[in-house]
Amino acid sequence: MQAWFMDDSNEDQRLPHHRNPKELLTMDYLADLGVLYWKLNPDNYEHDSELGKIRDERGYDYMDLLDPCPEKVSNYEEKLKNFFTEHIHKDEEIRYCFAGSGYFDVMDKDDRWIRIWMKPGDLIVLTAGIYHRFTLDTSNYIKV
Repeated sequence: MQAWFMDDSNEDQRLPHHRNPKELLTMDYLADLGVLYWKLNPDNYEHDSELGKIRDERGYDYMDLLDPCPEKVSNYEEKLKNFFTEHIHKDEEIRYCFAGSGYFDVMDKDDRWIRIWMKPGDLIVLTAGIYHRFTLDTSNYIKV
């Protein structure tokens, strides 16, 4: 996983949107915002003891699978627009990337957007109260 401050460009949301020069962020910076991160084995998620431990410790007993692609999602373009609309939850949002890649954008304490690039094996938890949004990257495929 990589994370960086985003530029203010209105170009395609699926582009990286690095500032110039690039400003990569540390896991500690993300943790201070309430973004938690684990690197797991996406090929073994059904039997992964580390994933089981995380689920038990955090009280997760529910799992949904998102595979946003035009063949599987009705109103695909509308759904992508909804995912990219800034929003906030009163509960945690947990996402584990099994395949593909995409971006979770989170707002920091100074109202700056941070782009988190998720790839297979990346598990993030956005604690309650973080403004965020999601978009695919230029691969146009993610399974979370």
